[in-house]
Amino acid sequence: MSQEMNRSAWTSRVGFILASAGSAVGLGAIWKFPYMAGTNGGSIFMLPTIAFSLTIGLALLMAEMCMGRHARGGAGTAFRKLGGSRWSIIGLISVATGALVLGFYSVVGGWCVHYLIEALLGRAAVTDPTVMRGAFEAFAADPIQSVGSHVLFLSATAAVVLAGVEKGIERVGKILMPLLFILMLVLIIRGLMLPGAMEGVKFLFKPDPEAFTGEALLNAMGFAFFSLSVGSGSMMNYGSYLSDKVSIGPSTAWIVCLAVMASILGGLMIMPAVFAFGLSPDAGPGLTFATMPAVFGRMPFGDLFAVAFFLCLFVAALTSAISILEMTSQHFVDRHDLKRRTSILLVSTVLGLIGIVCALSFGPLSDVKIFGKTAFDLLDYVTSNIGMPIGCMGIAFVACFVSWKTTEAELSMNAAWRPWALRAFRLFAGILAPLLILVVAAKGIGLF
Repeated sequence: MSQEMNRSAWTSRVGFILASAGSAVGLGAIWKFPYMAGTNGGSIFMLPTIAFSLTIGLALLMAEMCMGRHARGGAGTAFRKLGGSRWSIIGLISVATGALVLGFYSVVGGWCVHYLIEALLGRAAVTDPTVMRGAFEAFAADPIQSVGSHVLFLSATAAVVLAGVEKGIERVGKILMPLLFILMLVLIIRGLMLPGAMEGVKFLFKPDPEAFTGEALLNAMGFAFFSLSVGSGSMMNYGSYLSDKVSIGPSTAWIVCLAVMASILGGLMIMPAVFAFGLSPDAGPGLTFATMPAVFGRMPFGDLFAVAFFLCLFVAALTSAISILEMTSQHFVDRHDLKRRTSILLVSTVLGLIGIVCALSFGPLSDVKIFGKTAFDLLDYVTSNIGMPIGCMGIAFVACFVSWKTTEAELSMNAAWRPWALRAFRLFAGILAPLLILVVAAKGIGLF
């Protein structure tokens, strides 16, 4: 009996779009995007990010979906089927990259769990950012709390994936993604009601040519590519569950639009409140876990809004982690004939152990470094600057050159593409995307 006959499938186009959008949104929209906008000049970072996401990022994601659906398998299967044995190593790199991402990502997910619990207990709203920053550092350095939070988050992720694609991932996506957007809108409305909040809106949307820097543009390119989960294998695996009756172009466009919208909402959820209270927008990664609690500490009903905010973070982290665990587990089902439950439990255990090492790198293992980096920083660096760029380059070349006829057929299924549109797609996904990825990767590894 073939794997394709037994392979799970999305029961609806909406379920596919919401689950895939959940994978793309992740913590990037709420945690990373606001602080990167804050440290890169606001609109000078935000507007190019939107432009890159809706053009080159969209084309590359469509190419990845085409590969997954045609091969009826994740990256490990698709690269081998469409590119031949010499391209199979790229698929394995993509799977390994996604797995390693979850290894350290689940630690950050554990932080979200911890702060959500703190918010529910009324301890997540303070008036002094330095107090919250100290509390965060103490929590991250505590091996029991940090490891426990990581294990709790990864267990929640595994529970959803164990329930299956239709009854677990799709059903949870249909609930959590609308919930995420509703909570974000509530927080945005409250933030915009604060005196001085419009300065934060101007910071995000009003173009300021004098603030333009090449650094901000490169950071925008990098965020646009990697915030869509392109190259990590998870989207290709989600594409493999997609029915032939669904048009890849419009569905993928919805995913990218939702991901971009989430980033915009993430910026609007944080920046107006930060400016309203005269706090610094360039606080870096601590903007979420140190600065925002100070905002809630100065708001009426701050504890309630803190709960909503950290629930947003948890939901965003969970939807993204689900897609990565599903992709990694399904790889062993497809390629090594493991039972699905066995594969999920095995992968979760291995990634749990990797995550424990990453969590301890903020405490007892903080002095243990490889190439000058802790375990957490090393995995972040390798996946972002080596693994994902390799995966993206592989998608671009296989989809747009090695198996272009297959990609063209997948794009044209249920939707007519004019010749000029196909040429434009091939230009963006097959030529411009690799060039820009090379530039971003070169900057990431310090070549300039």
